[in-house]
Amino acid sequence: MHQDFENLCDSLGMTEIIRLQTMLSTALVRRFERRMAVSFSDVVGSTPYFARFGDEAGRKLQQRHIDLLHKAIASAGGRIVDTAGDGAFLCFQTVDEAIASVVELQNLISIENLTRTREHQLAARIGVHHGSVLTDGIQVTGDAVNYCSRVAATASPGEIRLTKEAFFALADARQRLKCRMLPPVSVKGIERPAELMMYQWRDQSIFPTKVRLETGREYTLPDQDIISFGRLGEKDGNLANDIVLQCSDDLATLQISRWHFELRRRASGFVIRAVSDAPTLLNNHLLSKGEEHPLAPGDTVRVGNVLSMRFEAPLPSAGQDNRLETLIPLDPAAVLDEIARKPAEAPQDKPHVLKSKPPSS
Repeated sequence: MHQDFENLCDSLGMTEIIRLQTMLSTALVRRFERRMAVSFSDVVGSTPYFARFGDEAGRKLQQRHIDLLHKAIASAGGRIVDTAGDGAFLCFQTVDEAIASVVELQNLISIENLTRTREHQLAARIGVHHGSVLTDGIQVTGDAVNYCSRVAATASPGEIRLTKEAFFALADARQRLKCRMLPPVSVKGIERPAELMMYQWRDQSIFPTKVRLETGREYTLPDQDIISFGRLGEKDGNLANDIVLQCSDDLATLQISRWHFELRRRASGFVIRAVSDAPTLLNNHLLSKGEEHPLAPGDTVRVGNVLSMRFEAPLPSAGQDNRLETLIPLDPAAVLDEIARKPAEAPQDKPHVLKSKPPSS
């Protein structure tokens, strides 16, 4: 067949070849161009994980990600196109299907993480885009694929980011209300900063996002399923606690255990778990070691009888940029109009061709 094509080209004049190119391009678009939702899910921190725990453990981490992906997309009608490297490329008929699947993936990861120690927990960053691709049902290629991959790379661990095109392709208005505009984001290969949304897949009313110590220090809680608190910052060159607790008095700090308590994420909200014999009080209730109790925004914790802290889900203050700190309001017309006035950036790059392959055993 290849030789036949070469013979045909050798027999044609320049004008005929140009006409043939136009016909082939038209046929390619007519037969294989589709508008689809595409998504990338990348494992966060896999390189240092491989270095610390070895190839076998690293491969198991990657396989856990893929296995959970298969469960997540089972009812949504999407498919995994490729699982090369630390991530996976998926495609769906609609953005609503894509969102349902990646939210389910994040929920499955949270459930799975509760059975593992903090250093062996899985975290994924996800990007979702909607645009034109070329597909024959196996291969999926196009600038939209490249762009989505780069959007995913800008996300934080546990975060789902949508492009402006994906946001407008959402059919369910309730899903749009869960999107929060981000400041302009620099995306590799794109000249102008991209306009992206963060999809708030967790219930913000039941999960505190910050902790404020009585010393005046404030910390943003990492988007993890287990968050550890204690006075120890580092052990054997590795992070010991996510939130390091210290008093202004060094002697008082010694009353706080090296590992004092943990927040564990459940579907219904955080629970606090005391991991020390030293006093841990939740709203003045003394927790025994190993005891768990629900923790909500507004709750206070006191450790070692020397340091108190309050957990908060902060609301925007007056004059704060509504686009960056809150969900789109119930009447989103003003925000949507602002987005629509700005033309979408058309990413230009070489086509990204990926082929589907059977899942790893």
